[in-house]
Amino acid sequence: MKILLIKTSSMGDLIHTLPALTEAHNKVPDLSFDWVVESSFAEIPRWHNAVNRVVPIALRKWRKNPLQAISEHGPQNFLSALRAEYYDYVIDAQGLLKSAVVAKIARGNKYGFSFDSAREPFASLFYRHKYHIAKDQHAINRIRQLFSEILNYKLEADVIDYGLESSSLISNLEILERDKYLVFVHGTTSNAKCWQEQKWIALANLAAQKNFIVKLPWGNEEELKRAQRIKTLCSNVEVLPKMTLTAIAGVLYGAAFVVAVDTGLGHLSAALNKPTISLYGKTDPKLIGTVGKRVHHVLDFQNIAAETVWSILESIII
Repeated sequence: MKILLIKTSSMGDLIHTLPALTEAHNKVPDLSFDWVVESSFAEIPRWHNAVNRVVPIALRKWRKNPLQAISEHGPQNFLSALRAEYYDYVIDAQGLLKSAVVAKIARGNKYGFSFDSAREPFASLFYRHKYHIAKDQHAINRIRQLFSEILNYKLEADVIDYGLESSSLISNLEILERDKYLVFVHGTTSNAKCWQEQKWIALANLAAQKNFIVKLPWGNEEELKRAQRIKTLCSNVEVLPKMTLTAIAGVLYGAAFVVAVDTGLGHLSAALNKPTISLYGKTDPKLIGTVGKRVHHVLDFQNIAAETVWSILESIII
């Protein structure tokens, strides 16, 4: 049975979709997924054993430079790849107008959220089969419920399996074992979600007292400069090079602990079952927060001292 899954972004949303794939794959025999995803995140679906083919879409790039996109045949190539297969189910798990349009163009019966369940209600007009999924539950469970109703199987209560620990991703990672280390995920798309730089410095210095190296990933020039400033004041800090998502997954998987602001890599750490402290401000983690066996949420983090975060960390790993 072939399913086309449409969930293009963002990184956290993609991670939230993985448990539904795991459960569906375990419940329904001979099930395989193709996945439409933003090209910058195309590595993520490939980590899951249930995904057969990834169909990258570069909407963000096309919007920035539509003439270049047309000259390079980007949209044309995407449409050819999208319509190359006929699917038993075309599932829009995003519930936005942009994802609903992609679903409409794809070949197969369309499934998605109902008008009162979709993030953008008018997206539901593009589906033949629509399902009411309560909004007052975590995004992971919303997608799990959507899949279970579409594919007609019973949900396993409170069983969240991202499908990564048994996947080829883990077996192929180059795990870093030279030193015991922590990862501080300091970068995010919103300044309001960033922790004060001085607190990262204080936390790194506390880690140094316990002989931990601290590794800092980054995704853009601003984050790189912040990481470099932290490094100049902390002898135990290592600024990572520019890395693929798969390579960063390897760094996270090898870490003793991860401290992350509200961003995609925090969700990846949780999915990899790493001890993770997630720092939250105004975002309600009950609906879209990190979920994992070893995740600890710190709320109102702007008013939390580095020493408080370190004491939580110490109580778990030291």
